Amino acid sequence: MNLEIVQQKAAQAKGILAELDVDLWLVFVRETTASSDPVLPLIYGADLTWQSALIFTRQGGRVAIVGRFEVETARRVGVFKEVIQYDQSIRGPLLDLLNRLAPKRIAVNYSVDDVYADGLGHGLYKVLSDYLAGSPFAERLESAGPIIRRLRGRKTGSELARLRAAIATTSEIYAKTLEHIRPGMKEADIARFMHAELEARGLSCSWDREHCPTVNAGPDSPIGHVGPTDIALQSGHILHLDFGVRQDDYCSDIQRVVYLARPGEAESPEPVRRGFETVCKAIDAAVSAMRPGVTGEEVDAAARGIVTGAGYPEYLYATGHQMGRECHDGGGILGPRWERYGETPGWPLEAGQVYTVEPGLMVPGYGYIGIEEDVVVTESGAEFLGAPQRELWIKRAE
Repeated sequence: MNLEIVQQKAAQAKGILAELDVDLWLVFVRETTASSDPVLPLIYGADLTWQSALIFTRQGGRVAIVGRFEVETARRVGVFKEVIQYDQSIRGPLLDLLNRLAPKRIAVNYSVDDVYADGLGHGLYKVLSDYLAGSPFAERLESAGPIIRRLRGRKTGSELARLRAAIATTSEIYAKTLEHIRPGMKEADIARFMHAELEARGLSCSWDREHCPTVNAGPDSPIGHVGPTDIALQSGHILHLDFGVRQDDYCSDIQRVVYLARPGEAESPEPVRRGFETVCKAIDAAVSAMRPGVTGEEVDAAARGIVTGAGYPEYLYATGHQMGRECHDGGGILGPRWERYGETPGWPLEAGQVYTVEPGLMVPGYGYIGIEEDVVVTESGAEFLGAPQRELWIKRAE
């Protein structure tokens, strides 16, 4: 249980509720080992078994209504000023508390667009609605999405420190991997090496181990969320890597590219250099555009325009996503107004949010160039959380 960050996030909730003029935020859960609400690690830090209500008010009140056998754990969290125990049904204690607090606006954890604010399943929503039926509170429920995306997105100092540490570790593993790779190695060999580096540090992958890292050797390797293959590294090809670590509960997500030089080649070919420079310019355009109040759609357009303006096809994904406890951490994205993204590209950036910036392009005959940097939004702009790749790594034949 990470009490430090849980307590920091609980303190943040009061200000967010006041900012949004919401009286009460109700997190309603059950049997969270089977279906955990994504916000629970931020505000509670443990699992819950029986139906439980975690309540935050705009005045700073924090109340947990939990089953008898979880009362002590709720107290140890150190967040809840009042812990209410029940045995047979949560209905009575919940209604009693709502009557005492008399909230006009009650936010609960569902969202149309944000997966990390959509923890209240349909069945449990019906249970809650049944409990509130006949009371004035049944008609006062609304989405807690705006609360959760602010709480999750506005990183505390402790969260940023953990993110920086994860990013630093990722950079160390990349440096070792660059030393290790040789033409003739297979994509799967590189993945095994990187996994061994993780295991030596007692760490895990940022996402599914089967495709973390993603390894693309040359132009015929499948791009995207796909595991490494038996394709061998060849001189004259680009090697693309997408990799991240989970360290102290926080993630990194970084892409790097290497050119495998042919014997006697002093530098990479012009098409490879041009592609690399274009992606770097797109990243710089995005980061320059990032500041509080700018929408993700605007940042995406700045990067996307560099790539298409240079004559390359449009990349068919968002320029970036939020990152934190998860590699893809919900909230807004740096993306175009495509239907699949809902309203998320239109949400404004806020200080403390951490985003990836990851434009890419294919260089025919050579392979894929995708560079991904992790960036934090500041009060006046944005800054890289680790050293960005500014030069194309070249692995020369031995």
